[in-house]
Amino acid sequence: MRILMVCLGNICRSPLAEGIMQHKADKAGLNWQVDSAGTANYHVGEPPHRLSQKVAKLNGVDISNQCCRQFVKEDMLRFDKIYAMDKDIYNDIKRISGELWDPSKTALLMNEVYPGKNMDVPDPWYGTEQGYHEVYAMIDNACDIIIKKYAPTVKDKKLV
Repeated sequence: MRILMVCLGNICRSPLAEGIMQHKADKAGLNWQVDSAGTANYHVGEPPHRLSQKVAKLNGVDISNQCCRQFVKEDMLRFDKIYAMDKDIYNDIKRISGELWDPSKTALLMNEVYPGKNMDVPDPWYGTEQGYHEVYAMIDNACDIIIKKYAPTVKDKKLV
């Protein structure tokens, strides 16, 4: 399984989602590859935001080696599942993908937790550290559900 997590700048939310999802997949013994990208090019080549790194580390996840990159339409072919952090990002993915757009493999991340509610993962960029903790908890919950959904053999395993 190849999963791509996408936000705006690939510096706060999607790096956290990549790190959390990969950590949980590895812990569950799954051969999944997780990556992240941003729909904008503001931070290409940079590491994740310092508060994303800090909050991840406090939860036992190291995202310090990640490097921000921009979503490209070919990502639609490279990944089995693409998760957008919010509705605007979902629409950006659709626009950038052009003729490669595949709605069957693209979803809002929080729809895994609250199907059909179309909830956004808020961007913590302008807020305090507390916002990063809240975003981490939201993504963490969604990643548990993704593993239970796509790897049902690990249903009852604790994925901390």
